[in-house]
Amino acid sequence: MKVLLFANTEWYLYNFRRSLALALREAGHEVLLVSPPGPYGEKLRELGFRWIPAPMERRSLNPLRELGLVHWLRRLLVAESVDIVHGFTIKCAVYGSLAGRFARHEGGRPQRVSAVAGMGYVFISDDLTARLLRPVVRGLLRFALDGDGARLILQNPDDVALFHRARLVQPARIRLIPGSGVDSDRFGPPGPADAASGGQALRVLLPARLLWDKGVAEFVEAARILRAEGRRIDFLLAGDPDPGNPAAVPQSELRAWVDEELLQWLGHVGDMPALFRSVDVVALPSYREGLPKGLIEAGACARALVTTDVPGCREVVADGVDGLLVPARDGQALARAIATLQDDPALRARLGAAARQKVLREFDERIVIRRTLDVYAELVRA
Repeated sequence: MKVLLFANTEWYLYNFRRSLALALREAGHEVLLVSPPGPYGEKLRELGFRWIPAPMERRSLNPLRELGLVHWLRRLLVAESVDIVHGFTIKCAVYGSLAGRFARHEGGRPQRVSAVAGMGYVFISDDLTARLLRPVVRGLLRFALDGDGARLILQNPDDVALFHRARLVQPARIRLIPGSGVDSDRFGPPGPADAASGGQALRVLLPARLLWDKGVAEFVEAARILRAEGRRIDFLLAGDPDPGNPAAVPQSELRAWVDEELLQWLGHVGDMPALFRSVDVVALPSYREGLPKGLIEAGACARALVTTDVPGCREVVADGVDGLLVPARDGQALARAIATLQDDPALRARLGAAARQKVLREFDERIVIRRTLDVYAELVRA
């Protein structure tokens, strides 16, 4: 079986789907990785995978350019005699599935798997461009993601309900798989050598692409509130702005917050397990998620979690059980939750231990990979 994995960045393939690609290869299948060009493409090739850069511009709204990309994908599927095309995020899921609908080779048509991790900028943002694009994207979703030989993978029950209500895909073709999974051996709890606060300032981390809809503004607001109260708390941001996303936080804003000494901006961090183990609290005040990998990785490291009561995030955290939930877009509530965790170290430890156990039960990557391979097998049998 030949499987093509298509994503909007090579970074995503390397960090989120590398384990799936390795599992496919170990099972004797051929894997082809496709994304726009970028430095992680070479890292994928160093692992022995075939990686092909796609002529894709993530922010393009030019219909001719987008049709050209779908045609390029269709030709690639035919030339490679691909059996399954698996697209990640809305744009790649739609385009990969469209290309699969129109591709035919000696083995027949490729089976189509579409993984939509959250509803993305078009459905979250209220700006004019997003509102204008929404009906167009809905129509494309209906045409591209449904039909024979297609399965849609969603990451949380809220998104499943949304697709049901909107009648975008027949319910029988939807599969619920919680995220891309986490290597719970690599992301483990702190050992004696790992630095925690230990009487020093509490360390609070937001790990994410630096987009407004990840709750960056609320994180900064909480930092201002708690700084004004005289609390000893270090706020850290790990991640880079995403220039291909309209919701990217400008670097000028980030530098201004650093100059104001509200937070530390770490940029890209290569060793995330070590970073998680060095902090006390991980916060993700997002507006909506598919299933946030950073939050799951932090939970695997037994960190106390604070996140918002929104789709995707509430699947990871049950309030007061394995983390704390706060309302979205509420910096005051985020500040109070962080203060609660600073004042109660025993609560931090209890929530962190419970988060680790939940990850082992529900989000370990071996569970996710097995269920994804089951979807492939189901399509091949059909």
